[in-house]
Amino acid sequence: MAKLTGTYVTTEAKGIREDLTDMIYQISPTKTPFLSMIGRTKASNTLHEWQEDALATPDLNNNRPEGNEAAFTSPAPTVRLGNYVQISDKTAIVSGTLEAVDKAGRKSEMSKQLAKRSAELKRDMEAIALSNQPASGSDPRKTAGLPAWLKTNDVFGAGGASPVYTTLPNAARTDGTQAPFTEAMLKSAISLGWDEGAEPNVILAGSFNKSAFSAFLGIADQVYNLNAAKPGTIVASADVYVSNFGTLRVVPSRFQRARDVFLIDPEYMSIMYLRPFSTKPLAKTGDAEKRLINVEWGLKVHTEKAHAAVYDLTTA
Repeated sequence: MAKLTGTYVTTEAKGIREDLTDMIYQISPTKTPFLSMIGRTKASNTLHEWQEDALATPDLNNNRPEGNEAAFTSPAPTVRLGNYVQISDKTAIVSGTLEAVDKAGRKSEMSKQLAKRSAELKRDMEAIALSNQPASGSDPRKTAGLPAWLKTNDVFGAGGASPVYTTLPNAARTDGTQAPFTEAMLKSAISLGWDEGAEPNVILAGSFNKSAFSAFLGIADQVYNLNAAKPGTIVASADVYVSNFGTLRVVPSRFQRARDVFLIDPEYMSIMYLRPFSTKPLAKTGDAEKRLINVEWGLKVHTEKAHAAVYDLTTA
């Protein structure tokens, strides 16, 4: 139906106020489960070092005659491990005019940008700590990520190889041929770890292999007491895995490599800080405000034998 002649409509009118909601929406994930579950420690140099020790192998011939003379053997020395800290940062620059004008969804543009950059920096740290990055003392320094640490309790595909190092994880692991994630792979990694004394209690997996994991037979049954007056709930996920050597909590992880699954004991891992998070104003060179957010940090794996991993998994 046509409009009546002379009707004044919005497309012809001037001065209509905009309809802009005073809210800004974003769904980018900000959770960093790995950083959140492991410990914190203080570094006092760019190369942070610690020591690892182990008990001697059980002696099946430890029987002595009566009145024997004591025999002495030199104990094995401790192993001195280390990792570098690296500097990570984000910047923000906002013009004086933008800070002054009336804005929708935020009062201060600088405050909004700093909050956004801080979340981005934390996501960077999570991804780096779980990446196959070897340690490097060259400028700019790099801290070794978890795959560069784990060399004992790892299950991987054909052509793959564990990283080779003695005290400093300065070599990346070699990726192998990818294959579907199976419960046999998981059990093998758990068994390898248990034989070395490990008791991991957390499994970290990306979305695809977290879903594959949900079909494993070792997942804990979901049991609910339902009120007859209310509908029941069907749960289609697996959050707990009961193995022959302990129970592990399964945590989905967005920022690790999708081809990796980690079995970790958070007690034996921490983030080390030479300099904690800080926000610094930078010198003005014009009509704009500048800020720098930085942190000097690294991944400390107290003993790599406390953890395990399954690598080279398909991701689609």
